Amino acid sequence: MITQPVDAVEWMLPRHPRSASRARIRLLRQAFDWQIDVESAETALILLSELVTNACRHARSPRDRMIGVRVLLPTSSLLRIEVSDANPELPTLRHATPDDESGRGLELVAALATSWGAHPRGEGYIGKTAWCELALPTPANPHD
Repeated sequence: MITQPVDAVEWMLPRHPRSASRARIRLLRQAFDWQIDVESAETALILLSELVTNACRHARSPRDRMIGVRVLLPTSSLLRIEVSDANPELPTLRHATPDDESGRGLELVAALATSWGAHPRGEGYIGKTAWCELALPTPANPHD
């Protein structure tokens, strides 16, 4: 159960394949601090991993460019994950065939998230932000 208003947390990660696992570890710790239920936390880890992996694989920017991750808990019933990279090309949902070895990341995000999308970064930044939201279960009333 969420007991207090919570601000966003942000991390900068290198555009490297290991960044997805590093981001998952940080989110797992944050989910524990925010007292997010286990099932929602596991889903959030998958969503974050897919968005970070897409940014690492498809950013088409120099390796030294960082990936920004922002996780928000605007209410006790909503978690928002944002991943920003330097590539201005917005991601598109594609439907992988059974023979494809990759290409299922956004399909998975679309299936698991309550909503998702992408938009160009603002405020003079280059690139885009891909985001998703996950509805969290309403905490049980302790007086029931």
